[in-house]
Amino acid sequence: MTRTHLFTSESVTEGHPDKLADQISDAILDSVLEDDPNGRVACETLVTSGLAIVAGEISTETYVDVRDVVRKTITEVGYTDPKLGIDGDACGVITAIQEQAGDIAQGVERSLEVREGSEDPRDVLGAGDQGMMIGYACRETDELMPAPIAIAHRLTKRLADVRKAGIVPYLRPDGKSQVTVRYEDDVPTTITTVVISAQHGEDVDVGTLLAPDVREHVVEPVLAEVGLDAEGTRILVNPTGKFEMGGPAADTGLTGRKIIVDTYGGLVPHGGGCFSGKDPTKVDRSGAYFGRHVAKTIVTAGLAERAQIQVAYAIGTAQPVSFFLDTFGTSEVDPQRIEETVRDFFDFRPLAIIEELDLRRPIYRETAAYGHFGRKGFPWEETGRAEELRRSFA
Repeated sequence: MTRTHLFTSESVTEGHPDKLADQISDAILDSVLEDDPNGRVACETLVTSGLAIVAGEISTETYVDVRDVVRKTITEVGYTDPKLGIDGDACGVITAIQEQAGDIAQGVERSLEVREGSEDPRDVLGAGDQGMMIGYACRETDELMPAPIAIAHRLTKRLADVRKAGIVPYLRPDGKSQVTVRYEDDVPTTITTVVISAQHGEDVDVGTLLAPDVREHVVEPVLAEVGLDAEGTRILVNPTGKFEMGGPAADTGLTGRKIIVDTYGGLVPHGGGCFSGKDPTKVDRSGAYFGRHVAKTIVTAGLAERAQIQVAYAIGTAQPVSFFLDTFGTSEVDPQRIEETVRDFFDFRPLAIIEELDLRRPIYRETAAYGHFGRKGFPWEETGRAEELRRSFA
């Protein structure tokens, strides 16, 4: 008997207030790493009407004009008019930044393994905090991501693209998408509902102008390319009506409030912490990236149709305190053997992760909208070792 269920994921545009805050935090991180690859950053941003507040801990050998970074990021996202509630050229910027606490720094820089006598250089750097991280990959889409979140991201990215290109000139930066997919025996088959909420200019009629434009230029092109049945898809555009007031003027934004949007759309667990504003010594970020890298390599190697990894650390330790692999009954070989092989094949120590993925680079602003996973150009999405891993099971 076929088991059928619905699953829904959402995405938000780069102009959503929480995503604006994420991008500011990551732009500050990139500015530090550009001149100081060993800089330590834990940066939080709050944005509200006419104001951005940046707080956190930054230890670096370089100088970053935080206010300039904040203003530039707000402007690039599209908030260039005081009528939108925040203007990159005119908004207020408040900073409250201090250095990383000495107790944390010494624990990270000389890990427990080093203190116990290890001579391996990769044991020098301990985890920047405790926590558990999740990595996942599946064969639902070409990018090896769950279908609902992958489609939701394509819709919000398309919504932003048509705004910036002037195709739908009255659109404003804020917006959301939501996608519901029907699964049959855990295989996505049909897109049942799409919801788009798009901020727009004044005097734009939703029913006669916005809804037809969004359907034609955003929803239909995306649905045509995803490869699922969308014949009877219910499409809702601004279901509450007008959406003129948006962005930080309508809803205060905060770094780290869209962690499910950032990862797998709720289809699998999320570890704990957010990613944005954190340098790669924070395993909240680097551990999750590496988990995705490993899970995607397993699926690419043909060892399983789905793979989920949980890895956990204690602050100041290099070796994980736990590792768990679940292939949900889809593995081609004994899943226990996959787990044991993966533990030997990949090095999960923080410094090893940083080196393998080359994470001490200013690459993070780009991650802060439209998902950290499933997008080309990020090193954790590369699967160059998949064939080598597959051969180890020959």
